[in-house]
Amino acid sequence: MKKRNNIIYWITTGFLSLGMIAGGVQQLLQIGGYVDIVNQLGYPTYMLSILGTWKILGVVAILVPKFPLIKEWAYAGFFFAMSGAATSHITAGQPFSEAVPSLILLIVTVLSWYFRPDSRKIKISTMQ
Repeated sequence: MKKRNNIIYWITTGFLSLGMIAGGVQQLLQIGGYVDIVNQLGYPTYMLSILGTWKILGVVAILVPKFPLIKEWAYAGFFFAMSGAATSHITAGQPFSEAVPSLILLIVTVLSWYFRPDSRKIKISTMQ
């Protein structure tokens, strides 16, 4: 069971990392159609630089050993970014297919977080 969970973790984390790095770099450099996307959604273009930077830093936080609290923040950031992106596409009246990439990365974020090994989780001590 532990081996299976570890395999699921690394597959989902690898996919998540590739997706976030690819999107983050494109957003940071404002290429790949992202300028048109944010303009259609009504967001300012400078948001791309912010999102791109945080996505790249989030991938680093998730992949580097230790620092479980920073990993939690990175996962939370990915969750908010992807759920916000999907919601933005849907509420802007765009076809559902426009929200699908964000929804896929949202699901992969949750799976990577859920299956992460104990060494990558925050240790919670109970006071008794």
